[in-house]
Amino acid sequence: MSDEFDALDVTEKAGIGAALNRCRALAAKIANELRNKKPEHFVEKSSLAEIHSSLEFAADVLGRVKRAQAESPHRPKSRPSRLAATAAENRLQMPKRSDG
Repeated sequence: MSDEFDALDVTEKAGIGAALNRCRALAAKIANELRNKKPEHFVEKSSLAEIHSSLEFAADVLGRVKRAQAESPHRPKSRPSRLAATAAENRLQMPKRSDG
């Protein structure tokens, strides 16, 4: 663990842990849903494009975090801002479509 994480109070540590668990649950839910999908489920090309874009964005965020940790293993890691975390979480949540 980084010194910066160690310096956080119990509430902040719990919040970070809860956010990580929500991310894991959402990733598992997406994986389970996509596992059961077939090409004919994506009649609307834009819905598949939205899913792909969101997954690419999430992969990019994870890659940047991993690279940052590899580049500075002895410096305390900076945590993402709450705004960035919220934006990433919102981008991963797919809007519900109404078939009007």
